[in-house]
Amino acid sequence: MFHFLKSQGRYRGLNEADAQARLKAEGHNELPQPDRRTPFRIAVEVLREPMLALLVVGGIVYLALGDLKEAIILVAFATMSIVITVVQETRTERVLETLRDLTSPRALVIRDGERKRITGRDVVRGDLIVLSEGDRVPADAVLFQCQDLQADESTLTGESVPVRKVAWDDRTEFGPQRPGGDDLPQVFSGSLVVRGSGLAEVTATGVRSEIGKIGQSLAGLQTEPPRLQAQTQRVVRLFAVLGGAVSVLAVLLYGTMRGGWLDAVLAGIALGMSMLPEEFPVVLTVFMAMGAWRISLARVLTRRAAAIETLGSATVLCTDKTGTLTENRMTIVELRLKGENAFRPGNGAEMPAQFRDLSEFGLLASAPEPFDPMERAFHTLARERLAEPSCQHPNWKLVHAYGLRPDLLAVTHIWQPDSSRQEYVVAAKGAPEAIAGLCKLGATDRAALMQSIDEMAAAGLRVLGAARATHTGPSWPGSPRELTFEFLGLVGLADPLRAGVIAAVRECQSAGIKAVMITGDYPATANAIAHQAGFERGELITGERLEKMSDAELASRVETASVFARIMPEQKLRIVNAYKGNGEVVAMTGDGVNDAPSLKAAHIGIAMGGRGTDVAREASAIVLLDDDFGSIVKAIRLGRRIYDNLRKAMSFIFAVHVPIAGLALLPLLFGLPLLFGPIHIAFLEMVIDPVCSLVFEAETEEDDVMRRPPRSPDEPLFSRALVAWSLLQGTLAFAVVAAIYVLALQSGMPVPEVRALAFFSLVVVIVSLILVNRSFSASLLTALRRPNWTLAAVLAAVAAILALTLLWPLASKLFAFGPLHADDLALTLGAGVIALITLELLKPVLRPRLQS
Repeated sequence: MFHFLKSQGRYRGLNEADAQARLKAEGHNELPQPDRRTPFRIAVEVLREPMLALLVVGGIVYLALGDLKEAIILVAFATMSIVITVVQETRTERVLETLRDLTSPRALVIRDGERKRITGRDVVRGDLIVLSEGDRVPADAVLFQCQDLQADESTLTGESVPVRKVAWDDRTEFGPQRPGGDDLPQVFSGSLVVRGSGLAEVTATGVRSEIGKIGQSLAGLQTEPPRLQAQTQRVVRLFAVLGGAVSVLAVLLYGTMRGGWLDAVLAGIALGMSMLPEEFPVVLTVFMAMGAWRISLARVLTRRAAAIETLGSATVLCTDKTGTLTENRMTIVELRLKGENAFRPGNGAEMPAQFRDLSEFGLLASAPEPFDPMERAFHTLARERLAEPSCQHPNWKLVHAYGLRPDLLAVTHIWQPDSSRQEYVVAAKGAPEAIAGLCKLGATDRAALMQSIDEMAAAGLRVLGAARATHTGPSWPGSPRELTFEFLGLVGLADPLRAGVIAAVRECQSAGIKAVMITGDYPATANAIAHQAGFERGELITGERLEKMSDAELASRVETASVFARIMPEQKLRIVNAYKGNGEVVAMTGDGVNDAPSLKAAHIGIAMGGRGTDVAREASAIVLLDDDFGSIVKAIRLGRRIYDNLRKAMSFIFAVHVPIAGLALLPLLFGLPLLFGPIHIAFLEMVIDPVCSLVFEAETEEDDVMRRPPRSPDEPLFSRALVAWSLLQGTLAFAVVAAIYVLALQSGMPVPEVRALAFFSLVVVIVSLILVNRSFSASLLTALRRPNWTLAAVLAAVAAILALTLLWPLASKLFAFGPLHADDLALTLGAGVIALITLELLKPVLRPRLQS
């Protein structure tokens, strides 16, 4: 089996030449790094999007036609969108590079008979590695020496309780083994040694290790494309075709009726600009980038900004237990004596005297400087509840210890209170059955003990027993079984829920999101944690049962299941795919390597940044930097807010195109003086519309944002109700401004003054559309009480620009405006008030259909 060399009682291991040869042949001990997304690469990805490409191409077309101003404005907004996206995603990649080093261990190896510390990536197959308490295992290996070694393999299995290891010998079955389970000689890359020490020979590195195999399985999975992007692209193409067709017809109509083909081309360009949907891609890109920035303030990192939009439509949240719902640390929550007498330390009460021995001897049976999470829990309890724990006496000395063995699952420590006397205090803790055997309990006591164990296990507790004994003499027995122990009681440990988990789960449920636990833990523990967290009561499916199910049966059973226990990584992927097959929008949270395939397969993969592994972070779309489960709810709330505000912005832009296009087309149809030229349309399209859209991005969420069910995955961004509402707004705005325009012409007002009057009226009506669209679920008065400083800034900017075009002669000449008087300005304000009041009265009729 082993290929190491032993000389003069020392292990020699590989020599440096062999190690370097294997490193060159087999590669470094690391997972393949994905291609780094440089700012240039990100910019190229953005430019390849049809939406932004349309902006750039549009600018080139206008430049070719000689419309330099319009071309510059189009290219400027395209550049701004690219810069925002590149800055956000580049910043994200930098943070990920920092996080990438969290799981990179160093290793102590034996080469040429000498121990030396090397980087984990330089470990090769055949290396001898020295493992001690607190070490991260650098590669898959087999132990050939083991002293009471236990390892935390939760990143691979999801189980927070450490597993016991044994040394390999000729009687040990050797072959491929999976992580998890006690009494295996294999240790696995990425796991943590929490107790004991050992020597092991490396059997697999890099992609050939268990952690590497899971990382490799991600390569074949495809991430979900952003839905809103596809919908917006369809609308953009529709508008482009429609606008182009109408522009050509307008040129033909103008040229045929009036004979001025040059003017016809200019009019066609103006009409085409009025219908060119350049705002849609700009708004979508800005909303996603700004949304990523806002969510980053809550310590949530978005690896792909477009994933935020899907959060609002999530219907199923698949969450891991260990480290996600729980803190991944053990805490003593119950002490139980004979006769069902129990004490719960967490309630703040003082520990009764009869429980002192149980707590104290559990502490004495733990390492003085513990690394094991359960032993740390005993120290924490003693520090908080025992004023003077015995192990803190300076004269007490730990003189001998019996470690865990397959035939005796207990740890026994022998303490000497006085070095001048051969009198010893013995403390033992371990599996309740093992402690009962040491204490030689009778049948009646064992039956009562098993009943207590079952009750505590049903509550999701990890149960240990504790006992004490005394010993005198110059030497100690060969086995703890030779001592006479007294049974002290049972200790229940739990991995506590994270703060805020219960409230977060409750809010998910009120939002119509089904929370499902998928864990590698035992069914009783998983069920208890799910109950504590407030999960809905449902079926519990174990990995063993799931293995026997067909895909069709699994798709049916997931509808009623709320907890999946003892699940292996490939089974998590099956569960996610089953939900997706049922039409659900799946969000998957997790922090371990075992979560990575399902994180990537889900519509929304949410990884933990602190406890999470490199593989999990790379597979996810969103990373919670503070590992707080409550941040998921913040992200979902923000996702819904972004989608709501995006619909408001799209509704506004859709509506505002109607009067702009109508007022550009009206003079062509009825032989009236041209109202707007390309400069007017460019001003409206590229200044007012995008700036006003920022108002909607800054809107706070609706009051019912987390009290309504998720929107249907198939619901289009531009629903029939939204299009109808937009057309209604646009038609009313067009009717009001067109009436002012026609009446002003009939009254004999000079054309430059008519143009200024109509333009000012249109801008004021556009402002009224902003106010109307601030909320679909509330009235204008309610919306006005929600602060929006961006709105105030936009209103001030619009007023300033209008004043500039009226008072600055150069600007007035550029826009071909005549002077306006006080009564003219009053008329423009009246137009806005009429539109505002009319639409506010109509809003309640369409409100049920508009709310997503």
